[in-house]
Amino acid sequence: MLRPLTVLAGIVALAGLLGLSACTEVQFAAQTAKGIAGPPGSETIGRYKVGNPYQVAGKWYYPQVDLDYDETGIASWYGPGFHGGVTANGELYDQNALTAAHPTLPMPSLVEVTNLENGRVLKVRINDRGPYKNGRIIDLSKRAAELLGVTRHGTAKVRVRLLREESLQLAAIAQGKSPELVAEAQAAAPPAVPVVDVKAEPLPGTTPPPAAVKPEPAVARPVQAEPLPLPDGRVTQTAVLPSSIFVQAGAFTESGNAQRLAGRLGGLGPVNVAPASVNGTRFYRVQLGPLASVDEADMLLNRLIDSGFTEARVVIR
Repeated sequence: MLRPLTVLAGIVALAGLLGLSACTEVQFAAQTAKGIAGPPGSETIGRYKVGNPYQVAGKWYYPQVDLDYDETGIASWYGPGFHGGVTANGELYDQNALTAAHPTLPMPSLVEVTNLENGRVLKVRINDRGPYKNGRIIDLSKRAAELLGVTRHGTAKVRVRLLREESLQLAAIAQGKSPELVAEAQAAAPPAVPVVDVKAEPLPGTTPPPAAVKPEPAVARPVQAEPLPLPDGRVTQTAVLPSSIFVQAGAFTESGNAQRLAGRLGGLGPVNVAPASVNGTRFYRVQLGPLASVDEADMLLNRLIDSGFTEARVVIR
């Protein structure tokens, strides 16, 4: 259970002293003022965009290319109020398309979303910034949320994993690197070798060899370009494993810093230091939980953020 907010009074200064660092969850301000641009048409991939760092409600977010992105957290969804609006990469938002908003990943990117509560797995394309609320890592379109079984409760514990090759292909196409042109270049045959006619004179008393047959010139055969790696709507099923909700207050490369913060946060409830290796670097993550529900996690997360832990986030493990 959560403890009174007064426990945080002596922790705020420590947060600044230790220089907490952790991944941020984001809200994109532009999304709150989407202009209606007419009914959505057929799905496209929009223009390629990473974007500059931006600030929302006092928090900074840093869009970047992260081909190894693989995170857990809470998913939400958005639909009717934004249908037909303009997304962050210039598309018309279609609530019936398999798309999603993400705080920092490039647009377009293709990600695999796993609902950790029911085991459903679906691919969606990132084409917008968001979600709005602290603690959310992805905002699904209405259709994607329906297929993943998220619409009923509004949120779900999820894993979001970037699909590397598909995302690289989408990025290339969105930047004008046509896959058809690449296919044509690969299909082009090498220059034909010239055929030289040589007249052989038979030696006395010998039978002349049969005339050589000229080889047929090589013909370039067209290679069909691969289709765009867009979500196909197939939902696969994976085993549902036990998982719990935690709020991560910070991550440190020094174990001592993590242990000191854990000691100060102990008054809020169960707290532990979870070691992890990221790209060969050892981190010590200070996490509170397990928590009973998303609502409880939201309450604790907001308390930490309001008390100066601006990098706090919800994680699932």
